[in-house]
Amino acid sequence: MKQHTFFKVLCLSASLVSVGCSSVYDKHVQWQTVTPDSFPVITAIGQAPISLQKSSNKTQKMLMAINASKVAAYAELAEQVYGQQLSGNTTMRNLIVEDQHLKASVQGIIRGAKVVKSYPVGDTYTTELHLDFKDVWDIYLSNNRQKEIKEVKYY
Repeated sequence: MKQHTFFKVLCLSASLVSVGCSSVYDKHVQWQTVTPDSFPVITAIGQAPISLQKSSNKTQKMLMAINASKVAAYAELAEQVYGQQLSGNTTMRNLIVEDQHLKASVQGIIRGAKVVKSYPVGDTYTTELHLDFKDVWDIYLSNNRQKEIKEVKYY
């Protein structure tokens, strides 16, 4: 029974020490933002076929293609900012390739992009986006200032 009580006290003490250390450490951490010397601007183009959209209404097909081309452009921006993850699989038998699979994915959050142009070209709708990292920087600073103000309010 004494070992069981000793173990409880030891676990409680260890958890209090770790919680205490982390809160003391957090109070002394200071972050400083440094403004970069230059900000790149990247461009992405997304396209979508109009006639292949799943609707019988011509106007709705156009609107769906507009939206699809915008999403495709955002995916291209995310690919440029975060990169693209690729995974592949090849099956061979008797040193002859039987089957090959390649999967590509991209994941990220894009803030501050602006639609520069959106227009039809034949049966394809095209959307052009620009992402100015100066705007991204301003959004980042704005979000951090709001966090600092909230933290100051509560203390």
